[in-house]
Amino acid sequence: MWVLMPLAFAGMLLKAFRQQLSSLWSALVPLFSFLRTFWLAGPQRKQQQQQHKESQAENQKVEDDLPITPTSVNYHFTRQCNYKCGFCFHTAKTSFVLPLAEAKRGLLWLKDAGMEKINFSGGEPFIHDRGEYLGELVKFCKVDLQLPSVSIVSNGSLIRENWFQRYGDYLDILAISCDSFNEEVNVLIGRGQGKKNHVETLQRLRRWCRDYRVAFKINSVINRFNVDEDMNEQIRALNPVRWKVFQCLLIDGENSGDDALREAERFVISDEEFDGFLDRHKEISCLVPESNQKMKDSYLILDEYMRFLNCKNGRKDPSKSILDVGVEAAIKCSGFDEKMFLKRGGKYMWSKADLQLEW
Repeated sequence: MWVLMPLAFAGMLLKAFRQQLSSLWSALVPLFSFLRTFWLAGPQRKQQQQQHKESQAENQKVEDDLPITPTSVNYHFTRQCNYKCGFCFHTAKTSFVLPLAEAKRGLLWLKDAGMEKINFSGGEPFIHDRGEYLGELVKFCKVDLQLPSVSIVSNGSLIRENWFQRYGDYLDILAISCDSFNEEVNVLIGRGQGKKNHVETLQRLRRWCRDYRVAFKINSVINRFNVDEDMNEQIRALNPVRWKVFQCLLIDGENSGDDALREAERFVISDEEFDGFLDRHKEISCLVPESNQKMKDSYLILDEYMRFLNCKNGRKDPSKSILDVGVEAAIKCSGFDEKMFLKRGGKYMWSKADLQLEW
């Protein structure tokens, strides 16, 4: 009997141990199951990630291969200008201007490729043939091509009222470059021209735009000399449909570098200073800010030879002319970022018929 007692005790201990072991196993089974699933899922997850990356790359390739639609084109048909703005990023490196018939042929091809808006610029677009060349292009784009929007960017100094009388009906928007309402600052920037007053010219053009039913716009480049200026009162008085405010931009070979015609480094401001100017004018409803980041690759720029200019590398690398290779081939070299174009508000209500202005 005394011999059997240790055996009975040992049996009780074994039974208790088995119960504890069973409970521990029950607790470990879910953990082992999770670890097994996680271990087996590792290769599957890597495979799924790789497939996702390949799918993204394929989608990007398809997107990159899609033809770019030249919805809005900026045609700098001349580089000549009567002003010497120190920050100019499209300088007078040549005096070439296409024959009118050739320019019209290129514009027709752009319309066939999907162009809806053309903006004529320079240099100063009114300098060639006293504005007659420009007027004929404006009329051609509105009457023959029936583009929804035809606009011009000018410094305003060479525009005469008889130009409005002849071509005003065909122009949707006239944008006048005005960087300051202080004439001394305009002289420092390079917009001074003898006895002519740039601000007085601006006010006269605003009146003509109203009289001849052309939407009036102002472009300003914010730089070292005007960054602290308060333009609220003057902009409200002029009441443009848009006030485009740019940050001074350096372009190698144009306004920066050894072979540049301008030295714009002294005009450059920081992002913080640009934001400060915008904050000071935030109550102006027509203000459209464009920092250097927004401007980057978001404009389709056509030069005097009808070549698209690629600004991706901080300079203007030209494509082949659309007159030689066609729009689709040339535009592939433009570096144009259509997403950024839409993000910066590049497409807006740009026809004066749609604007329904109270003249």
